[in-house]
Amino acid sequence: MIDVDWLLVVSAVLVAALSTARLTRLLTLDTYPPVAWLRAKWAAITNDGPWYDLVECPYCAAPWFALVVGGWGVLSDLHWTWWAFNGWLALAYIAAIIVVRESSD
Repeated sequence: MIDVDWLLVVSAVLVAALSTARLTRLLTLDTYPPVAWLRAKWAAITNDGPWYDLVECPYCAAPWFALVVGGWGVLSDLHWTWWAFNGWLALAYIAAIIVVRESSD
């Protein structure tokens, strides 16, 4: 018999990791106009200094997204809104990866 608590934790960690990856990609690499605008504003605010790396470097941004996603999950006791938002991002990320892989053949 599968322990439900163990399955819940594993599922939450998987969803959180994929959601964090999608948010990190969105901020650091995507050309979606609102995010490109945000990066431009952040560049102006930081004068392209060392703090600019937070929106350019996936290794710099990912820990902060992981903190927010994980913190929301812990503080909300994995409320259904956490699952809905982060599940949506996780599914979108997986779907995009599949589409890119299939179109490269």
